[in-house]
Amino acid sequence: MSEQNNLEKMRHSCAHVVAAAIKELYPNAKFGVGPVVENGFFYDVDLDTTLSDADLKNIQKKAEHLIKQNIPFERQEMPIDEAISLFASMNQDYKVSLLKDLKERGTTKMSEEELQDVGGSVENVSVYKTGNFTDLCRGPHVESTKEIKVFKLTKIAGAYWRGDANNPQLQRVYGVCFETKDQMAQYFHMMEEAEKRDHRKIGTELELFAFDEEVGPGLPLWLPKGTVITDALENLAKEMENKQGYKRVGSPHIAKEALYLRSGHLPYYAESMFPPMEMDNEKYYLKAMNCPHHHKIFAATPKSYRDLPLRLAEYGHCYRYEDSGSLFGIMRVRSMKMNDAHIYCTEEQFEAEFKKVIELYLYYFKIFGIEKYQMRLSKHSTEGLGKKYVNEPELWIKTEEQVRKALVHLNVPFVEVENEAAFYGPKIDVQIWSVIGREFTLATNQLDFAVPARFDLTYIDKDGQEKTPICIHRAPLSTHERMVGFLIEHYAGAFPVWLSPYQVHFVPVSEKHVEGARKLVEEFEAIGLRISIDEADETVGKKIRNASKQKTPYVVVVGDKELSGEDWQIRIFGQEEQISMSKEDFMKKVKEENDDRKS
Repeated sequence: MSEQNNLEKMRHSCAHVVAAAIKELYPNAKFGVGPVVENGFFYDVDLDTTLSDADLKNIQKKAEHLIKQNIPFERQEMPIDEAISLFASMNQDYKVSLLKDLKERGTTKMSEEELQDVGGSVENVSVYKTGNFTDLCRGPHVESTKEIKVFKLTKIAGAYWRGDANNPQLQRVYGVCFETKDQMAQYFHMMEEAEKRDHRKIGTELELFAFDEEVGPGLPLWLPKGTVITDALENLAKEMENKQGYKRVGSPHIAKEALYLRSGHLPYYAESMFPPMEMDNEKYYLKAMNCPHHHKIFAATPKSYRDLPLRLAEYGHCYRYEDSGSLFGIMRVRSMKMNDAHIYCTEEQFEAEFKKVIELYLYYFKIFGIEKYQMRLSKHSTEGLGKKYVNEPELWIKTEEQVRKALVHLNVPFVEVENEAAFYGPKIDVQIWSVIGREFTLATNQLDFAVPARFDLTYIDKDGQEKTPICIHRAPLSTHERMVGFLIEHYAGAFPVWLSPYQVHFVPVSEKHVEGARKLVEEFEAIGLRISIDEADETVGKKIRNASKQKTPYVVVVGDKELSGEDWQIRIFGQEEQISMSKEDFMKKVKEENDDRKS
């Protein structure tokens, strides 16, 4: 078993011990789910009292005491009806609810967190006993509590049962768990750094974006300086896509219900779409994805094999209904502009096209200084065929092997994950890490073998026969919202020159230098650079401090010497020492950094 799997076993086991500790301290506790999450675990619990930080410390102590007792984890399989009776006898209503749901509907409607808790099948499930505590769980666990190394309970939050605001609200106890104390220390250091780099805080301070209650939650407003960044990203995408032969297209923000029924997004995706609008006795939906529209664009004109591969690209604006509790700054929003494209190709062209897409991801990683990344090959489950996934078992196996083969040939790091594919085909989830080691899901790259046929998409092959193309969905720069959120944290708001809202900031020494500084602004802007100037009646020191707060890459104090043609003394953000350079050389330097997109 891999090191990561061993760590997950330990974290899952630690969650059980924490639940056992809660049960000893609060005998009437009722438990929801207790899954492994990134860096640790959580457990949802229904209590008669509201937990405080002091209570959290008591739970921690009790759990540490149980761990020292070297209690074994004992697994037992039993028929589902027996398990329902067992947990009913313990007044564990939430476990009973999960078991009944499993019995009636199977696992396809359950979240990954619930599957960790339930596992099993509609006939048999497994339970684990840890001392006096018995829990429903698919496992696996460590042999005994002594194998649990270091852990710390971190916070308490509210969580609706099964994520539904109509259900009871439980208390969610979070914890982290690691092999060593050093690993835990590194984690908390990373969290401190992440707090300093919080994209919501920095985005507000740098005036990049805003939210307004009258506009609505999850609907960001891009301010002028933030729009500079999104425009720079869009220009990068367009430049690269033009080089690779993409054709730009556009599509409307709404469409009839029939389009999404035909694509299969309804009902598979209905919960993530805004409710329909009624017009002219028709239902219209806000666009949650661009693909059905691009399929219609493909179908608008006849195609032959000579037209393939056809690469259609759009910075399409989409709308998705995210639960209000999951909204998070611009990282999780309801309105998003997506670096989207769809590649229509033959089966023989697939691997080469798929590799080009992955290579584009790698190129962008290099530009942004992303050194750690991983591709997740998300696959289907046989149990979900016809329910969660289109019922084409042979095509699933074939296409998953095609994607796997392409990744191996590119020699990129990847892992395989079951039961997380798109409904129409396997996908690659692109995981990246910021400079402080925090993981983000950037975007997905999907292979669609099913939907083109639903839209009757065809091309005439060399033999004169009609054939259906394969479609690759890709968005290597994600959405503006998620990408900018990641970059804010990655750079701590100190963007490289080509992304910075203002690249050079001029500070006139006094009022008599303002006019000269304005002319410098014009010179720099004439070569395509973004310049700001502080004309306020303030001291030079205060103006420099204000510029530093805005994290402008270069600051130049403009006085008599600078206006007379002498070398400039240039302040670089984040560096104590200034550099000396002529105006001409400095203009050339900034221009090159902008045009070459240097990090």
